[in-house]
Amino acid sequence: MRSMMKVVTLCAGAVAVWALVVPARPQEPATQTQQTPPQTTIKSEVGLVNLFATVRDKKKHIITNLKKEDFRVFENDEEQKVAFFSTERALPITMGLLIDTSRSEENRLPAEQAAATRFLNQVLRKGDEAMVISFGADVDLLSDFTDDQAQLDRAIRSARINAPNVSLTNAGPLPPESRTRGLVGTAFYDAIWVACGEKLATEAGRKAMVIITDADDQGSKVELKEAIEAAERTNAVVHILLVHDPGYGWRPDVAHKIADETGGRVIEVSSEKHLTEAFDQIAEELRDQYTIGYYPTNAARDGRFRKIKVEATDKEMKVLARRGYYAPKDTP
Repeated sequence: MRSMMKVVTLCAGAVAVWALVVPARPQEPATQTQQTPPQTTIKSEVGLVNLFATVRDKKKHIITNLKKEDFRVFENDEEQKVAFFSTERALPITMGLLIDTSRSEENRLPAEQAAATRFLNQVLRKGDEAMVISFGADVDLLSDFTDDQAQLDRAIRSARINAPNVSLTNAGPLPPESRTRGLVGTAFYDAIWVACGEKLATEAGRKAMVIITDADDQGSKVELKEAIEAAERTNAVVHILLVHDPGYGWRPDVAHKIADETGGRVIEVSSEKHLTEAFDQIAEELRDQYTIGYYPTNAARDGRFRKIKVEATDKEMKVLARRGYYAPKDTP
């Protein structure tokens, strides 16, 4: 069972942002913490740095038969020793499907809903879970994490252009007081920040987001760098299906920055056929990944961001993986 949710107000700088927050687990008594062996505490907090990598050849075909020695991993330009490697393709996925329902998507929304429903039916397997979020002037949780395909289908179909959803039991994370921006706006960065920081952050294992959007943010309370940081701290890979209506703006530069920093892809979509093909490509990538883990040679617990680069020994192959992580930080 998932934890019960409650609505609270968070602050980004001096501006309030509404989001769902998962209640934290009760803290252990001080005496119990003191009795825990130091070695055990360090091991549980540091652990492996886990990476999920997709490899394509120069013809953009996915390569699935590589071995550990076919990869090199660098942290802040210092090569790391790969301690764990797997080609296991049945590792569960926790996924967020985010649908842009701002005015610029009005002509495409039905096609996007149909393709998204097909995608989840195709990609989700036993042990996987997904949630559905729409974002326009507001960010609305249409379905919390579930493996119930029928619930996910209903959630996708319930998405409306800049219209708060009221037909589901869980109508979304935003209370009526927050709906004061009118029927314009695209809270793109807010949607990533909420989905990663307040939902995916509580999940374990492989985490991914698939977002259908033109990436043109209008009115978010958080900035682009804060949205990316939320994804990086959550270790969530962000894939963006970049759609564009000639009558509205779009931001391919923003889409590529988000995807590149988190190890995801941007696929430009110009038709309904291309939309289906794009979902098929993302489904393939989510299943054909390598798991690579290493213990960082830098043991400092300073909370700083560390850059990661994953290379294939065959230089004609391109590796897609996240580009960094935040080191753990000791609490004073």
